[in-house]
Formats: sequence, structure tokens, C-alpha cells
Amino acid sequence: MSEEIITAIVYTLLDEKIGPKPFLWDPIDLPDNISMPVGIKSITMLSTDQGVIPQSLVIIPFPMLNLKGITKYIERADESRRGGAAVSSITLLFKEAYDLIFYKYIDYLESAFSESAQKIIDLENNQAKSDDIYTEINELKNRVSEILDDLSKKEKSISELEAFPEDKKIEERKLGYNYKIIICGDPSVGKTSTILRFTDHAFIRTYIPTLGVSISEKNIKVDNDYVNLILWDIAGQSKFEIMRRHFYKGSEAVILIFDLTNLKSFESIPNWYNDVIKNLKMQNEELIGFILGNKEDLLNERKISVEQANEIAKKLNLEYLETSALTGKNVEESFYKLAKALIKSKQ
Repeated sequence: MSEEIITAIVYTLLDEKIGPKPFLWDPIDLPDNISMPVGIKSITMLSTDQGVIPQSLVIIPFPMLNLKGITKYIERADESRRGGAAVSSITLLFKEAYDLIFYKYIDYLESAFSESAQKIIDLENNQAKSDDIYTEINELKNRVSEILDDLSKKEKSISELEAFPEDKKIEERKLGYNYKIIICGDPSVGKTSTILRFTDHAFIRTYIPTLGVSISEKNIKVDNDYVNLILWDIAGQSKFEIMRRHFYKGSEAVILIFDLTNLKSFESIPNWYNDVIKNLKMQNEELIGFILGNKEDLLNERKISVEQANEIAKKLNLEYLETSALTGKNVEESFYKLAKALIKSKQ
């Protein structure tokens, strides 16, 4: 499975004269139109933080390439350099369709990247040949592949166990409900992370990259009822505008998500609401759903007040909750409350 996920690995140096310079990569035939933008962006992103080197792994999007990268920054003492340090980066590229896996399991990869970074520091300090450094980044790529394969097997094994409960529960679930819920909002507001926090499944999902939709499911128990929630994570990019309207059909509820630190994403909520209403062709029926203000944990970066959010929720006749996909605050509660509302609407 990991072979489908991982695209390449790039080791980039910060050259004092010419700036970011991709130095080594695997596969060796990786085209320049991939290695160059990856190398440049991974290093220049440091300028946004006044040159502070992140100690943990960072996920960087490369939308023009339909890729994302998980990057480890390396700072090595070097008195011959300005500031007394040499800076480089290791970026493992993966298809953006699989970003959920890396967001979920990033902590599992930290040690592999850190060990490799230390080996590269030792190799650079000893002025090792580039072949030796290439061997190390290639081995890191292979180690990450092994970790992902192992995690995939474990997740699928757990899912299979959950899929075969005792006979009594099977009978009860036959009497349950199935609801299609669409999750909409601007890009980067945390739709995918919110779904991941709720379902806890990174590998087990259906993603259709050419159409811009990801489908996940979760069975939950609401009071005495078993409910199967089918969650359609609708891509927010404008290039999917025509296709996503087809995905609205058959939806029984909607979750509109905005980023509490991004005013534009909040201002887009009425547009998303109107788009859903128009394409579901709802006239007399009320739309069941929630507005979620995500990234509640970023208190110092907040741009939208509770009062502003409640006002727009009232206008659209939707309930409002503030969530954090990072901490999990109100994520499960929002889906359970929505399931309750759906059951009530059908009674």
C-alpha cells in the first residue's frame, strides 16, 4: 500500500549564495519540476517564522503538484556559515489524497525522521560522500514505507474485528439508520481532520481524487438505535465546483465548517449553504445541519467571535458549535447531536 502513497524523497540544502538547492532525491529520475519547487518551498517557509527551525515534523502542501510533503528540518553547527549553522531539509512527498494518513500517524514517524536527521548531521560533519547521504535518505523512505504498511495492517485488523460483533448486535444493527452527510467548507478549514478525529480511520476510506470527494463511514449508537453515518468530505477547491454538486444529491444533513482564524472562510458559509440548498432543490423542507467553527484551540489567532457565528447560524437556521480537530473538542458531540436530529426528523 505504501508504494501507492509515497512519491519521492528530497534532501535540500540552503546554499548561502543561491538559496535553496535540492541536492539528492529518490527516485533518481525525479523531474526538476518536482524537486525544485519542493526544495525551494520547504526552505523558504522558514522565513515566515523568522528563521526559527521547527523541531517536529511539518506537513507542507504543494497544490500545483497534487502532492504534500512531510518535512524534517536539520540545523547543523558550521562555523564557516553565516550564523554558525547550516540548514537543510528532508521532504517525503506523498499524494495529497493520502494526507489523512500522515496527519493521523505523524507521531509514529517522528523517531524515524529524527534518527535519519542525526545520521545525516554526522555524515555532513565527516564530509561524507553524497552517495552515503543518498543511501540514508533512501533508507528513511523505506523505513517510513514499512511503518505505514504495519499501521495499515493494524487498522484494517481492528476494523475487521469491529465488523463482526456478537449476533445480538448484528440483529440490532439491522434495525438501524443510514444517513448521508455532506461536509463542506473552504480549503484548509479542517474538514478532513474533523472527520478523521471522529472516525479514527486513515487508511479505510474511499477517495476519488479526480472528482474531489472522500467518503468515510462510522457506526454509532444513539440511545437504543444503531446509526451508520456516511460522511462525504467535499473538496472546497473551485476546480471541483461542477462535480461536487452531484455529490449533494441524496444528502440528509450538512455540516458547514469554517476556520475561526480565517475570516474569508467564515464569510463563505452562506455561499456554501446556498449552494447546497439550490442543488438539493429543497423548498418546504428545512435543512438539518450544523455550522462548526474549527480550530478553537488557536485562541490568540481567532478572528470570528461567538456572537458573529451565532448570528449567521440563526439566519441559516442551523446550530453552531466550536470545535478543535486537534484536541477533539465538540467533534464527537456534533456528529452525535446531528444523528439525534436526523432520527427525530424521521419519526
